[in-house]
Amino acid sequence: MTKHSRKRQKLSNEANPLTNDSAKDDEERRLESLLFGTKYVPVGNTGLLQVDAEATEGDGRQFQNLLDNDLFFVDDEVEHNSDRSDYEDQEPSGSGSGSQSENEEGFEEPSTPKKPHSHPKSLQSNRRAPAWIDDSDPTSVSLSSKRLRKLRNAPDEETLPGREYESRLRRQFGRINPEPDWATQARKKTSQPDDRDGDAEMDLNTLLSSTSGIHHSRSLRSQVLAPGTIDISRLRDANQSAQKSGCGDIKSLAFHPSERVPVLCVGSSDRRVRMYNIDGHTSPLLQTLHIPSLPLSSQSSVAFHPSGSHLLLTGSRPYYFVYDLQSGTLSGSDQSKHGLWGTRFEDLSASLESPTSFRKRGRTRGAGVDESASVKSQNTPGAPGMEVTAFEPRTGSILAVAGRGGYVHLVDWKSGAGQVIGSLKCSNGGGGVKGLWWASSSSERYSEVDTGFGSREYLTVLTGDSEVYVWDVGERRCVRRWTDEGGFRGSGRVLAGSGKGSGWLAIGSNTGLVNVYGTDSYTPSTVSTSSSSSSSWSGLTPKPLKTIENLITPISTLRFNHDAQVLAMASKEKKDSMRLIHLPSLTSFSNWPTSSTPLGHVTAVDFSARSEYIAIGNTRGRVLLYHLKNFGAH
Repeated sequence: MTKHSRKRQKLSNEANPLTNDSAKDDEERRLESLLFGTKYVPVGNTGLLQVDAEATEGDGRQFQNLLDNDLFFVDDEVEHNSDRSDYEDQEPSGSGSGSQSENEEGFEEPSTPKKPHSHPKSLQSNRRAPAWIDDSDPTSVSLSSKRLRKLRNAPDEETLPGREYESRLRRQFGRINPEPDWATQARKKTSQPDDRDGDAEMDLNTLLSSTSGIHHSRSLRSQVLAPGTIDISRLRDANQSAQKSGCGDIKSLAFHPSERVPVLCVGSSDRRVRMYNIDGHTSPLLQTLHIPSLPLSSQSSVAFHPSGSHLLLTGSRPYYFVYDLQSGTLSGSDQSKHGLWGTRFEDLSASLESPTSFRKRGRTRGAGVDESASVKSQNTPGAPGMEVTAFEPRTGSILAVAGRGGYVHLVDWKSGAGQVIGSLKCSNGGGGVKGLWWASSSSERYSEVDTGFGSREYLTVLTGDSEVYVWDVGERRCVRRWTDEGGFRGSGRVLAGSGKGSGWLAIGSNTGLVNVYGTDSYTPSTVSTSSSSSSSWSGLTPKPLKTIENLITPISTLRFNHDAQVLAMASKEKKDSMRLIHLPSLTSFSNWPTSSTPLGHVTAVDFSARSEYIAIGNTRGRVLLYHLKNFGAH
């Protein structure tokens, strides 16, 4: 035992190289500190580390009951004039080069402030303890590791705060993995000032008055479409809940004029008008109106008032119905069977009791009566129907109704009694009146003369002989008359116009051709003099900007979208005969429709208030719904 005691004393002598710290260099001292958990002291500072004599006895067996977390840990460096007891009492600051713990791959992880649990406190810390510490947020991070040196902005930068360390990592990740082009473009679109302003202006009342999504952004500025292709996707049919009920052909489609009310009205041959809430998913049915005495026969048979408060229902009868959306009441002018006051519409009873009507009724059943009446009303100049109507777009105070013999009746809508306050006669009215459109009065030159009906308004009329009349409604005077290029007697079919953008006027014929005109066809030219400026109408026949020849059968539907960038044209005579035209370039979109698009025989088309949706009705009783992604998310 004595010899073993001498050997242990001999080994503990300072001359032993294993325990002699003076013979060790800095690299060896650093390795020992990492392996055994001892304090790393550079050469010349050996007096700072005082080893307990009891720790060197027993061949290290006094550590066999300790956990690995207590054996191996890395402490922060302290100042050279501090002793071991002061270091044990202070919390790690994380500012030294040893404040990082290395994982198996050698990558340093940020150290979290924690207190040693195995060493009793001998002295109180001089600094104030924080009220709360989050272990996941390091206070500071050292950049001494080779892997973290790339985060430096300066060569002498050694530590970083936790927030700055996170931003440097994100910057380094962006350098290694740059953002793709599609993400950059999407970020620019979402950060446009118009979108931010529109979201900021949306108050609580606006939010509660809309049925769209909360995160749905409404941009006041429409996106400029590029020619060639259009981004369009098909959604569930709008009337999927009524397809099994046998509603018959779709006759009319009308979206609510306000973008806050996504309601679509669908008029079908079963004399019912159904209202759907268009949400892009299920489109639930809101209400159904049944009018047994009114067969719906044309695209304009269902029309919203510009204010969106009323719904006008017309057909192949000399009277109409009005549905009040706010009160939910349906009122009509058919109580006395006299139609419009002050007109010479043929009496309904005489029309239906004619021998021709009896013969047609005997040969057909059910919906065939409505179909024959519709054809007779549309093709006969003396037909007693009110299929073709048009509201004055600015205030909706005047309703223009196509009558018999080329007459256009002006109905005072404010009175609510269907009183006709004026009539316009289009020469001999060959072929009847086929289309009505009010020219936009937003320009200042249309507001100079007050006519008693508000600002000056111009009404454009198309007859069956392809003659176009432009009427000054205030003066009851035809200011211009011209014939559609390539038109002949009986070729006029449909008329549509839009004052948005550059201004457009489209005329479809029974040959499948669509002539597109500019603003010079329906507006006067301004003549400026030294003293004043005046408006004058050209006596020349306007020339179309382009004749669209995509279809070969009679045109039945023409519809502009809200900003006049897209024109939808269709023919119900041939299956899948529909095209979308890019108006700025006057070319059709080549990617739609495709050979697999189930259009069928298209009978009605309409765009939503902001052109997010386009609804297409056909003879199979389906209302196809498509989403135009260029105009917003659904």
